[in-house]
Amino acid sequence: MAKMGTSSRVAAAIVVVLGFVLSLAVVCNGGKTSSFVRKVEKTVDMPLDSDVFKVPPGYNAPQQVHITQGDQLGKAVIVSWVTVEEPGSNTVLYWSAYSKKQKSEGKFTTYKFYNYTSGYIHHTTIRNLKFNTKYYYVVGIGHTERQFWFITPPKVGPDVPYTFGLIGDLGQSFDSNKTLTHYELNPQKGQAVLFVGDLSYADNYPNHDNVRWDTWGRFTERSVAYQPWIWTAGNHEIDFAPELGETKPFKPYTHRYHVPYKASGSTAPFWYSIKRASAYIIVLSSYSAYGKYTPQYKWLEQELPKVNRSETPWLIVLMHSPWYNSYNYHYMEGETMRVMYEPWFVKYKVDVVFAGHVHAYERSERISNVAYNIVNGICIPVKDQSAPVYITIGDGGNLEGLATNMTEPQPAYSAYREASFGHATFDIKNRTHAYYGWHRNQDGYAVTADSMWFFNRYYHPVDDSTSAQ
Repeated sequence: MAKMGTSSRVAAAIVVVLGFVLSLAVVCNGGKTSSFVRKVEKTVDMPLDSDVFKVPPGYNAPQQVHITQGDQLGKAVIVSWVTVEEPGSNTVLYWSAYSKKQKSEGKFTTYKFYNYTSGYIHHTTIRNLKFNTKYYYVVGIGHTERQFWFITPPKVGPDVPYTFGLIGDLGQSFDSNKTLTHYELNPQKGQAVLFVGDLSYADNYPNHDNVRWDTWGRFTERSVAYQPWIWTAGNHEIDFAPELGETKPFKPYTHRYHVPYKASGSTAPFWYSIKRASAYIIVLSSYSAYGKYTPQYKWLEQELPKVNRSETPWLIVLMHSPWYNSYNYHYMEGETMRVMYEPWFVKYKVDVVFAGHVHAYERSERISNVAYNIVNGICIPVKDQSAPVYITIGDGGNLEGLATNMTEPQPAYSAYREASFGHATFDIKNRTHAYYGWHRNQDGYAVTADSMWFFNRYYHPVDDSTSAQ
């Protein structure tokens, strides 16, 4: 009897200790590889007759309508669309509740890629808009008119709240559709999307089937016609196919997706900057030359000192290939770029770097590896409160499927990682605080699978790490 009582007490003690250990693991949430198990299903592309790819009715109806910021401050919008039967009008008619209808004229372009000829791709920039105002706009003047709307950002300033959505590596699979739907229904409403590259994955199809650029444009229109997506070029935008006689990189992407690169003194559309609300966003190109003396290097060298943190306290960088990655996919592909630019990111106290490329999710602690110089042996990333948090969010849902193979053990710099499809939001509250949340597709709309409070590196540089490394 006594024996039995002792074993019961021991068993109970073990349960209590185990419970305590488990609760600690949850509280720390550091160096954590998620234990979430999703249904193992092959990622499948939506068939071409899916309703999300439907061509809008009417003669020469505008399709693939999308908008992005059209200047550096947020007072201009680039409106883009495609017509098929004939060029039609380049005019955008636009108005707000407080203004009369105005017109803006643009231009159209076309391109050929192997055995494909594009429709007529229109780009029109609307300028001198008022901040924080809802505008309606119409395209397709003279044939089939279609009406949309957007809301301009608030005037740039240090305490302006603003919510960005984060999506990468989207593609056009059933999982892609889940990701976009999940983002649209997230109660933490994103006001603009920071898109970290890899759009249509047209290059995955035979002969880089550019019809898949058209279907992707129609699929995403339901979001990007109403709020700007800020574009980053990924490797699937390169479309370099000498075997097809196609030797001009980025041809479909640059014809279809315009960005305001000249406004920030850039010489190419693959790297540029914008200001939006209280954020300064720098977009870099992992697949353009970035070594010393190259145009991108010289631009970034001159760009970072221009960032006025008393005006835009939040400094965000977008790129496609991650610098810190503990998956076996694309491992160390961003390393040479990291060596070139990481000292600048630490010097200028970048708050967060968002990347894609790896089809999974990962968030780092604030770390840097700037001390290493090949001969000194100091080659392990160290905690650095002047360094950004690195977030990989290449988990939009494309056909290539999830990256499930991780390096073991999980490195100390990796705070959280999980092979699931999803999206994130970066919700800036004021100059000191922002709330970040990552949402996996399988969860309820309001659920965050990973989250952290960001403390601004310039105004509130206290330790915001989520792990006691």
